[in-house]
Amino acid sequence: MKNLTTSLLLMALLSVPLWVTDQYYLHIVITTGIFIIGAMSLNLLLGYTGQLSLGHIAFFGIGAYTSALTSLGFDIPVFWGDGRIVHTPWPPAVGILLGTFLAGVCGYVVGKLSFKIRGSYFVIVTISFAEVVRLVALNWVDLTQGPLALSNIPPLGYNLPVLGENVFWNKVPNYYLVLALGVIAYVLIRRVVNSRMGRAMIALRENESLATSLGIDVTRYLVFAAVMSAAMAGAAGSLYAHYIRIIDPDIFLFIYTVTMVIMVVTGGKGTLAGPIVGGVIFGVLPVGLRAVAAPEVQWVVYGIVMVLIVFFLPRGIVPAVCDLWARRTGGTRRHQGAAPAPGDSPPPDGAPKLNGAAG
Repeated sequence: MKNLTTSLLLMALLSVPLWVTDQYYLHIVITTGIFIIGAMSLNLLLGYTGQLSLGHIAFFGIGAYTSALTSLGFDIPVFWGDGRIVHTPWPPAVGILLGTFLAGVCGYVVGKLSFKIRGSYFVIVTISFAEVVRLVALNWVDLTQGPLALSNIPPLGYNLPVLGENVFWNKVPNYYLVLALGVIAYVLIRRVVNSRMGRAMIALRENESLATSLGIDVTRYLVFAAVMSAAMAGAAGSLYAHYIRIIDPDIFLFIYTVTMVIMVVTGGKGTLAGPIVGGVIFGVLPVGLRAVAAPEVQWVVYGIVMVLIVFFLPRGIVPAVCDLWARRTGGTRRHQGAAPAPGDSPPPDGAPKLNGAAG
Protein backbone atom coordinates (compact mmCIF):
# COMPACT_ATOMS: atom_id res chain seq x y z
CA MET A 1 0.00 0.00 0.00
CA LYS A 2 2.83 2.36 0.87
CA ASN A 3 4.61 1.69 -2.43
CA LEU A 4 1.38 2.30 -4.32
CA THR A 5 0.84 5.62 -2.54
CA THR A 6 4.42 6.68 -3.29
CA SER A 7 4.03 5.75 -6.97
CA LEU A 8 0.77 7.68 -7.29
CA LEU A 9 2.29 10.73 -5.61
CA LEU A 10 5.30 10.67 -7.96
CA MET A 11 3.02 10.33 -10.98
CA ALA A 12 0.97 13.30 -9.77
CA LEU A 13 4.11 15.41 -9.33
CA LEU A 14 5.44 14.42 -12.75
CA SER A 15 2.14 15.42 -14.36
CA VAL A 16 1.99 18.92 -12.83
CA PRO A 17 3.18 20.74 -16.01
CA LEU A 18 0.41 18.99 -17.95
CA TRP A 19 -2.42 20.59 -15.98
CA VAL A 20 -0.72 23.75 -14.66
CA THR A 21 -0.50 25.39 -18.06
CA ASP A 22 -0.46 29.01 -16.87
CA GLN A 23 3.20 30.04 -16.79
CA TYR A 24 2.72 32.33 -13.81
CA TYR A 25 1.30 29.55 -11.65
CA LEU A 26 4.01 27.17 -12.81
CA HIS A 27 6.55 29.82 -11.76
CA ILE A 28 4.94 29.90 -8.31
CA VAL A 29 5.16 26.11 -8.11
CA ILE A 30 8.86 26.19 -9.02
CA THR A 31 9.85 28.90 -6.53
CA THR A 32 7.74 27.26 -3.83
CA GLY A 33 9.48 23.97 -4.53
CA ILE A 34 12.90 25.59 -4.17
CA PHE A 35 11.98 27.07 -0.78
CA ILE A 36 10.49 23.73 0.29
CA ILE A 37 13.92 22.19 -0.31
CA GLY A 38 15.37 24.96 1.86
CA ALA A 39 12.78 24.19 4.54
CA MET A 40 13.59 20.47 4.35
CA SER A 41 17.25 21.26 4.95
CA LEU A 42 16.36 23.49 7.91
CA ASN A 43 14.14 20.75 9.32
CA LEU A 44 17.14 18.43 9.55
CA LEU A 45 18.72 20.91 11.95
CA LEU A 46 15.65 22.29 13.72
CA GLY A 47 13.40 19.24 13.72
CA TYR A 48 15.86 16.44 14.36
CA THR A 49 18.53 18.08 16.53
CA GLY A 50 16.44 20.86 18.09
CA GLN A 51 18.84 23.64 17.05
CA LEU A 52 17.14 26.79 15.75
CA SER A 53 19.10 28.54 13.01
CA LEU A 54 17.75 31.99 12.13
CA GLY A 55 20.52 32.60 9.62
CA HIS A 56 19.81 29.62 7.38
CA ILE A 57 19.17 31.85 4.38
CA ALA A 58 22.91 32.66 4.42
CA PHE A 59 23.71 29.19 3.07
CA PHE A 60 20.99 29.55 0.45
CA GLY A 61 22.51 32.85 -0.68
CA ILE A 62 26.08 31.54 -0.58
CA GLY A 63 25.07 28.74 -2.94
CA ALA A 64 23.30 31.22 -5.22
CA TYR A 65 26.20 33.69 -5.42
CA THR A 66 28.86 30.98 -5.77
CA SER A 67 27.05 29.26 -8.63
CA ALA A 68 26.27 32.56 -10.36
CA LEU A 69 29.85 33.85 -10.14
CA THR A 70 31.24 30.50 -11.28
CA SER A 71 29.10 30.53 -14.42
CA LEU A 72 29.47 34.28 -15.11
CA GLY A 73 33.17 34.66 -14.37
CA PHE A 74 34.77 37.67 -12.68
CA ASP A 75 37.78 39.96 -12.79
CA ILE A 76 38.66 41.54 -9.45
CA PRO A 77 41.74 43.29 -8.04
CA VAL A 78 43.73 41.56 -5.33
CA PHE A 79 43.96 43.12 -1.89
CA TRP A 80 47.62 44.02 -2.38
CA GLY A 81 49.70 45.21 -5.33
CA ASP A 82 48.39 45.74 -8.84
CA GLY A 83 47.47 42.13 -9.63
CA ARG A 84 44.05 40.84 -10.51
CA ILE A 85 42.15 37.58 -10.08
CA VAL A 86 40.49 36.53 -13.31
CA HIS A 87 38.04 33.65 -13.56
CA THR A 88 36.61 32.59 -16.91
CA PRO A 89 33.03 31.27 -16.98
CA TRP A 90 32.48 27.59 -16.20
CA PRO A 91 29.35 25.51 -16.96
CA PRO A 92 26.40 26.13 -14.61
CA ALA A 93 26.43 22.49 -13.48
CA VAL A 94 29.91 23.02 -12.06
CA GLY A 95 28.64 26.16 -10.34
CA ILE A 96 25.90 24.19 -8.58
CA LEU A 97 28.45 21.67 -7.32
CA LEU A 98 30.74 24.43 -6.06
CA GLY A 99 27.83 26.32 -4.49
CA THR A 100 26.72 23.18 -2.65
CA PHE A 101 30.28 22.46 -1.50
CA LEU A 102 31.04 26.00 -0.30
CA ALA A 103 27.73 26.22 1.57
CA GLY A 104 28.57 22.92 3.28
CA VAL A 105 32.02 24.22 4.24
CA CYS A 106 30.46 27.36 5.73
CA GLY A 107 27.99 25.14 7.61
CA TYR A 108 30.93 23.19 9.03
CA VAL A 109 32.72 26.36 10.17
CA VAL A 110 29.59 27.87 11.75
CA GLY A 111 28.65 24.57 13.39
CA LYS A 112 32.13 23.85 14.71
CA LEU A 113 32.44 27.31 16.23
CA SER A 114 28.93 27.80 17.55
CA PHE A 115 27.74 24.39 18.77
CA LYS A 116 29.89 24.87 21.84
CA ILE A 117 27.51 27.68 22.83
CA ARG A 118 24.11 26.24 21.98
CA GLY A 119 20.71 27.67 22.82
CA SER A 120 20.11 31.39 22.42
CA TYR A 121 23.82 31.97 21.71
CA PHE A 122 23.68 29.68 18.69
CA VAL A 123 20.69 31.64 17.37
CA ILE A 124 22.62 34.90 17.73
CA VAL A 125 25.66 33.44 15.95
CA THR A 126 23.59 32.27 12.98
CA ILE A 127 21.81 35.62 12.65
CA SER A 128 25.14 37.45 12.84
CA PHE A 129 26.68 35.17 10.22
CA ALA A 130 23.80 35.83 7.82
CA GLU A 131 24.13 39.57 8.32
CA VAL A 132 27.90 39.48 7.73
CA VAL A 133 27.43 37.56 4.48
CA ARG A 134 24.73 40.03 3.39
CA LEU A 135 27.03 42.98 4.04
CA VAL A 136 29.84 41.32 2.08
CA ALA A 137 27.50 40.77 -0.88
CA LEU A 138 26.31 44.38 -0.62
CA ASN A 139 29.71 46.08 -0.31
CA TRP A 140 32.11 43.94 -2.34
CA VAL A 141 30.97 45.64 -5.54
CA ASP A 142 33.92 44.46 -7.64
CA LEU A 143 32.82 40.86 -7.17
CA THR A 144 29.07 40.86 -6.53
CA GLN A 145 28.02 44.13 -8.20
CA GLY A 146 26.52 45.10 -4.84
CA PRO A 147 22.97 46.50 -5.04
CA LEU A 148 23.19 46.50 -8.86
CA ALA A 149 22.78 42.70 -8.74
CA LEU A 150 24.29 39.90 -10.77
CA SER A 151 22.23 39.61 -13.93
CA ASN A 152 22.15 37.46 -17.06
CA ILE A 153 23.06 34.36 -15.08
CA PRO A 154 23.08 31.49 -17.59
CA PRO A 155 20.32 28.90 -17.21
CA LEU A 156 21.07 25.25 -16.70
CA GLY A 157 21.21 22.79 -19.57
CA TYR A 158 23.18 19.86 -20.91
CA ASN A 159 25.51 19.01 -23.76
CA LEU A 160 25.81 15.24 -24.08
CA PRO A 161 27.15 13.15 -26.98
CA VAL A 162 23.94 11.14 -27.44
CA LEU A 163 21.27 13.64 -26.40
CA GLY A 164 22.90 16.70 -27.94
CA GLU A 165 22.69 20.21 -26.46
CA ASN A 166 19.75 21.83 -24.72
CA VAL A 167 19.41 24.93 -22.56
CA PHE A 168 16.56 25.14 -20.05
CA TRP A 169 15.00 28.47 -20.97
CA ASN A 170 11.44 27.28 -20.35
CA LYS A 171 9.77 26.65 -17.00
CA VAL A 172 8.88 23.00 -17.59
CA PRO A 173 12.46 21.61 -17.53
CA ASN A 174 13.23 23.84 -14.55
CA TYR A 175 10.25 22.35 -12.75
CA TYR A 176 11.61 18.85 -13.29
CA LEU A 177 15.04 19.99 -12.06
CA VAL A 178 13.48 21.28 -8.84
CA LEU A 179 11.46 18.08 -8.50
CA ALA A 180 14.59 15.96 -8.98
CA LEU A 181 16.54 17.95 -6.39
CA GLY A 182 13.60 17.74 -3.98
CA VAL A 183 13.37 13.95 -4.35
CA ILE A 184 17.13 13.59 -3.85
CA ALA A 185 17.03 15.78 -0.72
CA TYR A 186 14.05 13.84 0.65
CA VAL A 187 15.72 10.46 0.09
CA LEU A 188 18.99 11.62 1.66
CA ILE A 189 17.25 13.06 4.73
CA ARG A 190 15.11 9.93 5.07
CA ARG A 191 18.16 7.68 4.97
CA VAL A 192 19.97 9.78 7.55
CA VAL A 193 16.95 9.96 9.87
CA ASN A 194 16.41 6.19 9.71
CA SER A 195 20.08 5.48 10.35
CA ARG A 196 22.02 5.20 13.60
CA MET A 197 23.17 8.78 13.10
CA GLY A 198 19.57 10.00 12.82
CA ARG A 199 18.58 8.21 16.02
CA ALA A 200 21.54 9.83 17.76
CA MET A 201 20.42 13.29 16.59
CA ILE A 202 16.88 12.64 17.88
CA ALA A 203 18.32 11.48 21.21
CA LEU A 204 20.27 14.74 21.47
CA ARG A 205 17.10 16.69 20.81
CA GLU A 206 15.06 14.85 23.42
CA ASN A 207 17.63 14.68 26.24
CA GLU A 208 21.16 15.84 25.55
CA SER A 209 22.50 14.98 29.00
CA LEU A 210 21.22 11.41 28.80
CA ALA A 211 22.50 11.02 25.23
CA THR A 212 25.93 12.26 26.28
CA SER A 213 26.03 9.82 29.17
CA LEU A 214 25.41 7.00 26.67
CA GLY A 215 28.53 7.97 24.74
CA ILE A 216 26.99 10.01 21.90
CA ASP A 217 29.44 12.61 20.57
CA VAL A 218 27.29 15.75 20.71
CA THR A 219 29.47 18.05 18.61
CA ARG A 220 30.11 15.44 15.93
CA TYR A 221 26.44 14.76 15.20
CA LEU A 222 25.39 18.39 15.43
CA VAL A 223 28.15 19.48 13.05
CA PHE A 224 27.19 16.71 10.62
CA ALA A 225 23.58 17.94 10.65
CA ALA A 226 24.76 21.53 10.13
CA VAL A 227 26.96 20.57 7.15
CA MET A 228 24.28 18.48 5.45
CA SER A 229 21.62 21.11 6.11
CA ALA A 230 23.80 23.93 4.77
CA ALA A 231 24.84 21.97 1.67
CA MET A 232 21.21 21.24 0.75
CA ALA A 233 20.29 24.89 1.25
CA GLY A 234 23.25 25.86 -0.95
CA ALA A 235 22.08 23.49 -3.70
CA ALA A 236 18.59 25.02 -3.55
CA GLY A 237 20.08 28.52 -3.73
CA SER A 238 22.22 27.56 -6.74
CA LEU A 239 19.17 26.25 -8.56
CA TYR A 240 17.29 29.44 -7.64
CA ALA A 241 20.04 31.63 -9.14
CA HIS A 242 20.03 29.81 -12.48
CA TYR A 243 16.24 29.82 -12.64
CA ILE A 244 15.62 33.47 -11.69
CA ARG A 245 18.82 34.54 -13.52
CA ILE A 246 19.32 37.62 -11.35
CA ILE A 247 20.29 37.87 -7.68
CA ASP A 248 21.11 40.73 -5.33
CA PRO A 249 21.89 41.07 -1.58
CA ASP A 250 18.16 41.04 -0.80
CA ILE A 251 18.37 37.26 -1.10
CA PHE A 252 19.83 37.31 2.43
CA LEU A 253 16.84 39.10 3.97
CA PHE A 254 15.64 37.74 7.31
CA ILE A 255 12.10 37.24 6.00
CA TYR A 256 13.24 34.29 3.89
CA THR A 257 14.59 32.45 6.92
CA VAL A 258 11.33 33.20 8.74
CA THR A 259 9.41 31.75 5.79
CA MET A 260 11.39 28.51 6.02
CA VAL A 261 10.85 28.32 9.78
CA ILE A 262 7.10 28.82 9.27
CA MET A 263 7.02 26.00 6.72
CA VAL A 264 8.80 23.66 9.12
CA VAL A 265 6.89 24.51 12.30
CA THR A 266 3.39 24.60 10.83
CA GLY A 267 3.91 21.46 8.77
CA GLY A 268 5.44 19.56 11.67
CA LYS A 269 9.09 19.78 12.66
CA GLY A 270 10.85 16.48 13.06
CA THR A 271 8.76 14.81 10.34
CA LEU A 272 9.77 14.14 6.77
CA ALA A 273 6.53 15.40 5.24
CA GLY A 274 6.14 18.43 7.53
CA PRO A 275 8.20 20.97 5.53
CA ILE A 276 6.55 19.81 2.31
CA VAL A 277 3.01 20.25 3.64
CA GLY A 278 3.84 23.56 5.31
CA GLY A 279 5.64 24.75 2.20
CA VAL A 280 2.71 23.93 -0.08
CA ILE A 281 0.24 25.74 2.21
CA PHE A 282 2.29 28.89 2.76
CA GLY A 283 3.61 28.93 -0.79
CA VAL A 284 0.21 28.70 -2.44
CA LEU A 285 -1.82 30.66 0.14
CA PRO A 286 -0.45 34.12 -0.81
CA VAL A 287 -1.24 33.44 -4.47
CA GLY A 288 -4.80 32.43 -3.66
CA LEU A 289 -5.32 35.47 -1.45
CA ARG A 290 -3.95 37.80 -4.10
CA ALA A 291 -6.97 37.20 -6.29
CA VAL A 292 -9.60 37.92 -3.63
CA ALA A 293 -8.09 40.36 -1.10
CA ALA A 294 -6.25 43.65 -0.94
CA PRO A 295 -2.51 43.52 -0.08
CA GLU A 296 -2.99 44.64 3.52
CA VAL A 297 -5.74 42.04 4.03
CA GLN A 298 -3.55 39.28 2.57
CA TRP A 299 -0.96 39.66 5.33
CA VAL A 300 -3.66 39.70 8.01
CA VAL A 301 -5.21 36.47 6.72
CA TYR A 302 -1.75 34.93 6.31
CA GLY A 303 -0.94 35.70 9.94
CA ILE A 304 -4.32 34.48 11.21
CA VAL A 305 -3.95 31.15 9.41
CA MET A 306 -0.47 30.68 10.85
CA VAL A 307 -1.61 31.53 14.39
CA LEU A 308 -4.61 29.16 14.14
CA ILE A 309 -2.42 26.29 12.98
CA VAL A 310 0.09 26.85 15.78
CA PHE A 311 -2.67 27.28 18.38
CA PHE A 312 -4.86 24.29 17.48
CA LEU A 313 -2.10 22.05 16.07
CA PRO A 314 0.95 22.91 18.22
CA ARG A 315 2.97 19.96 16.90
CA GLY A 316 2.12 20.78 13.29
CA ILE A 317 -0.24 19.52 10.60
CA VAL A 318 1.47 16.22 9.79
CA PRO A 319 1.69 14.93 13.41
CA ALA A 320 -1.95 15.90 13.96
CA VAL A 321 -3.08 14.04 10.83
CA CYS A 322 -0.97 11.00 11.78
CA ASP A 323 -2.46 10.93 15.28
CA LEU A 324 -6.00 11.27 13.89
CA TRP A 325 -5.38 8.44 11.42
CA ALA A 326 -3.93 6.24 14.18
CA ARG A 327 -6.98 6.80 16.38
CA ARG A 328 -9.40 5.99 13.57
CA THR A 329 -7.57 2.84 12.53
CA GLY A 330 -6.76 1.74 16.06
CA GLY A 331 -3.02 1.91 15.35
CA THR A 332 -0.30 3.11 17.68
CA ARG A 333 2.31 4.24 15.20
CA ARG A 334 3.63 7.75 15.71
CA HIS A 335 5.57 9.98 13.36
CA GLN A 336 9.31 9.59 13.73
CA GLY A 337 11.08 11.72 16.28
CA ALA A 338 7.95 12.50 18.27
CA ALA A 339 8.11 12.34 22.01
CA PRO A 340 5.87 9.66 23.56
CA ALA A 341 2.35 10.81 24.25
CA PRO A 342 1.03 10.75 27.83
CA GLY A 343 -0.11 7.29 28.78
CA ASP A 344 1.98 5.51 26.16
CA SER A 345 3.76 2.41 27.38
CA PRO A 346 6.69 0.57 25.81
CA PRO A 347 5.92 -2.52 23.72
CA PRO A 348 6.22 -5.88 25.46
CA ASP A 349 9.43 -7.88 25.18
CA GLY A 350 9.84 -9.38 21.76
CA ALA A 351 7.41 -6.96 20.09
CA PRO A 352 8.69 -5.30 16.92
CA LYS A 353 9.82 -1.71 17.22
CA LEU A 354 8.80 0.72 14.52
CA ASN A 355 11.61 2.81 13.07
CA GLY A 356 9.83 4.16 10.00
CA ALA A 357 9.08 7.79 9.36
CA ALA A 358 5.78 9.39 8.58
CA GLY A 359 5.51 10.87 5.13
